[in-house]
Amino acid sequence: MSHPSLGLPPRNLRAGDHAAATALRSAGARFRARAFRAALDLDPTLMDRYDDLARQSLLSDLEAFVDRLVTAVSSGDPRAMATFADLVAVRYRKRKVPMDDLVTLCEGLRRAAAAVVEPDSVPAIDAALDEAIAVFKWHRRLAGDARKRNTFLAFIYKGA
Repeated sequence: MSHPSLGLPPRNLRAGDHAAATALRSAGARFRARAFRAALDLDPTLMDRYDDLARQSLLSDLEAFVDRLVTAVSSGDPRAMATFADLVAVRYRKRKVPMDDLVTLCEGLRRAAAAVVEPDSVPAIDAALDEAIAVFKWHRRLAGDARKRNTFLAFIYKGA
């Protein structure tokens, strides 16, 4: 047990579903491309709203999403994905990416992961992605999200 002032001990990466984490990690770029394609199928307007460079950036960002998903599944701690979502929400807000698009990316990961792992491993993945989606939905309500807003409230927020 660690000292209380030093924080929690590191995650035990063998406590969860190690086989599913290994399958997700070894799927690589093909898995990320499949997840991005599933997100595009869920929301076809992503093709219209983002140019090629922005879509490539989102696709490369999926690598970090998958890495944290692997950590959450292998440690059996879905809050690891929520912590990651909380950290990256500000970055995407600065890039003017709506939180709803990040929810769509998480749903694409959910669909693609179901094809990579065994069926009994899917609930652990779903729990981790549900935690991340809850965080993104919480950040969605904050000012600064790149979604279409009420013009009157935007006027008040700007203070002009």
